[in-house]
Amino acid sequence: MPLIRLWLLMVLPFALWGTAMTAMAPLTNTNGPWLIAGLRLLPAGLALLLWILSTGRSVWIDGRDLGWFALFTLVDACLFQSLLVIGLSDTGAGLGSVLIDCQPLLVALLARGLFAESINPFGWAGLGLGLAGIFCLGVPGEFLNHWWLLADPPNIEQLLRPGEGWMLLASLSMAFGTVLIRFASRHSDPVTVTAWHMFLGSVPLLLLFGLQNKTKPIYWTLTDWGRIGFASLLGGALAYGLFFWFANHRDLTSFSSLGFLTPVFALATGGWLLGERLSSLQWIGVVLVLISVICMSQRQRLWQPTTDTGNFLRDGAPSPPCTGKYTDRCSR
Repeated sequence: MPLIRLWLLMVLPFALWGTAMTAMAPLTNTNGPWLIAGLRLLPAGLALLLWILSTGRSVWIDGRDLGWFALFTLVDACLFQSLLVIGLSDTGAGLGSVLIDCQPLLVALLARGLFAESINPFGWAGLGLGLAGIFCLGVPGEFLNHWWLLADPPNIEQLLRPGEGWMLLASLSMAFGTVLIRFASRHSDPVTVTAWHMFLGSVPLLLLFGLQNKTKPIYWTLTDWGRIGFASLLGGALAYGLFFWFANHRDLTSFSSLGFLTPVFALATGGWLLGERLSSLQWIGVVLVLISVICMSQRQRLWQPTTDTGNFLRDGAPSPPCTGKYTDRCSR
């Protein structure tokens, strides 16, 4: 696959997620979070399953993966989508997408511990910049102005923003889901696992909506149905299918760091269509997280230490053996 096409496909899920956040934001206060979360997953799962059948791929999940699949569905479908929609109703598309996309930082730490993926000094610098950016985006300016006093007790409640908290919890669940896909698809097609987890994960969400809403009608316009259709089919089926395929085949730390690009698309579409604006401090946070993704995704190129012990490393590969024309290296 040509390099440019590969990068475009790798960036596409995050572009679709950013615009899907803008599409879903106006719907969050209409019929509750369970309906939006469920309708985002159900058509997406069905669409992926139909695509799998049409391409002749296996539509079954290996029995050895069922335990991990159940945990993956619970964490990434039910929990993540619920927290996402609840948080989105209080933050908006732009700020919400930035907070949700601190998950690359969490994925990097999980991948380091579980899969021994390296985080060199540039990677650690990227993590630090990303955390600083999230702090600027998620912490109210009033708290930063009076942090040393911790404000007066009556003002503390005003500084707490539950929407940001829900988004950070959603980010944590998505990070765990990104790691769990590798365990849930050890013997199964990752696209098939993604399709079934979206389809089955939508069932409890829609049941919760039915119990809460009972027989009340859904007052959505044609535009509203178009919004949820875009969020489900493009921001769901296509985006999640590509994301979990790459997450299962690429370096988790580098690939997930592209998630910091999602706010760029969400802020652009949110500002254009919804009139959302960020403060100066929050724009500083945006710049910091974008620098962070560069440091994390390019950390191997930016940091290539050498050693003079006879085995020289270049681009992560050992030098040729000390035989033939390479014998002179061994005498150094």
